[in-house]
Amino acid sequence: MAAKALGSATVRAVKSRRSIPTRAALVLTNSAVSRIKNLLNGKPEYVGLKIGVKQRGCNGLSYTLNFAEKKDKLDEEVVQDGVRVFIDRKAQLTLLGTEMDFVESKLSAEFVFNNPNIKGTCGCGESFSI
Repeated sequence: MAAKALGSATVRAVKSRRSIPTRAALVLTNSAVSRIKNLLNGKPEYVGLKIGVKQRGCNGLSYTLNFAEKKDKLDEEVVQDGVRVFIDRKAQLTLLGTEMDFVESKLSAEFVFNNPNIKGTCGCGESFSI
């Protein structure tokens, strides 16, 4: 069974690197942890979220978010505050040092990747280049 897609995410290039644990490929904010727990609540068939990357948009790459039924062999696993996030092999290098946040406003609610590795983004923030 194919994993259910969650939709798109926004990417932001950041100028300064935040200090993250040396073994963490990705750091989740409290808001992201809370949202992931909420998304997984009542869905025992899923063990976490999976982040991937695909070619899309005007700047080249875009992150994908899906529910994960299991950890695939080459996935990087991030466990934080009881939440599991799997990073697809193709997305691992693009996420090093990145903070995953969940941001809500009056008009939208979305995951945001604050990524120090990004060289450019498109106007809408959905696609990026490394």
